[in-house]
Amino acid sequence: MTDRAPQPVDRQLPTEESRDLLALVREIAQREIRPRAAEEEDSGRFPREVFTLLSEAGLLGLPYDGRFGGGEQPYEVYLQVLEELAAARLTVGLGVSVHSLACHGLAGYGSKEQQSAHLPEMLGGGLLGAYCLSEPAAGSDAASLTTKAVREGDEWVITGTKAWITHGGVADFYTVLARTGAPGPKGITAFLVPGDVEGLTAAVPEKKMGMKGSPTAQLHFDGVRVPDSRRIGEEGQGFTIALAALDAGRLGIAACAVGVAQAALDEAVTYALDRKQFGHPIADFQGLRFMLADMATKIEAGRALYLAAARLRDAGKPFSRQAAMAKLFCTDAAMSVTTDAVQILGGYGYTADFPVERLMREAKVLQIVEGTNQIQRMVIARHLAGPETR
Repeated sequence: MTDRAPQPVDRQLPTEESRDLLALVREIAQREIRPRAAEEEDSGRFPREVFTLLSEAGLLGLPYDGRFGGGEQPYEVYLQVLEELAAARLTVGLGVSVHSLACHGLAGYGSKEQQSAHLPEMLGGGLLGAYCLSEPAAGSDAASLTTKAVREGDEWVITGTKAWITHGGVADFYTVLARTGAPGPKGITAFLVPGDVEGLTAAVPEKKMGMKGSPTAQLHFDGVRVPDSRRIGEEGQGFTIALAALDAGRLGIAACAVGVAQAALDEAVTYALDRKQFGHPIADFQGLRFMLADMATKIEAGRALYLAAARLRDAGKPFSRQAAMAKLFCTDAAMSVTTDAVQILGGYGYTADFPVERLMREAKVLQIVEGTNQIQRMVIARHLAGPETR
């Protein structure tokens, strides 16, 4: 495995402050994250201390209001931070994206009193969040979720099971979508649930092909009681809140995918320059040179696509279609680039001595989480041709 650090990406950042921020992120990634990534992923160790460090550095609340401890950074900058973190270790980059997703509902739909009471700790107080939408039988069809919340006086009693929860069992708070009304999207409400509340338990984490250091687990709600003051938004508004969060979250996944792809390209270039066959570096052979060129082009195109969508969001313009496009293209590109990186390294690429096999395994999940790429195509097509008539 090479010890060569990736060359910094030539980024077009809007301010001197954002340039300093990216430099800080690179320093933390190089010093605290990248050196232990392979070992800790292999052992399945969750790096909670890294998230504590990121919180202390103000990196867990970058896109949110400064009044509540956020960094007030545009999404254009926040996503590039995610890309840098994911390039060092996807467990960390994706973990920051999931934490931001968990904060989105309260930050966007909570009352001023709720925001003042909870957001400072959520954004910069060392807490870590998770997002609970999917269920064992409600994945792509999220509107069919069956976890129930029944009102009893000033409390809600939540019963059901959530599935595929990143940070399940280790998060300090969960944004939970539960059914409070009739079947369908209009009967869903959002709640902010503490991680240590009575009746909430986590199953044994899933055994995954990649991201072994990031716990993914079912959560069981057995009569969990939360006060009405922890209901986010209005009753029945939960699905609207969830979709808005997912639009933003898909951009986070896109940025993470570009980071993984960039890391794979860096490894492939280094290896191709160092490895000699037939008396020449393999980087001299046209077949491999063209592979590297195609990999770099996909990365640049993906980065441009997610940044264009982020700038729409920052300008307050609709960006749902562009977010779906960015998630689709960037994650497909990451799968392609990491696969090619393994091929360039040959037999070595298939071993754990080099990181590209891990990056390839990690890239796969990005085509699945926060809406599979088949769902992204459905979203894009609906923007173009309207809803299906069948």
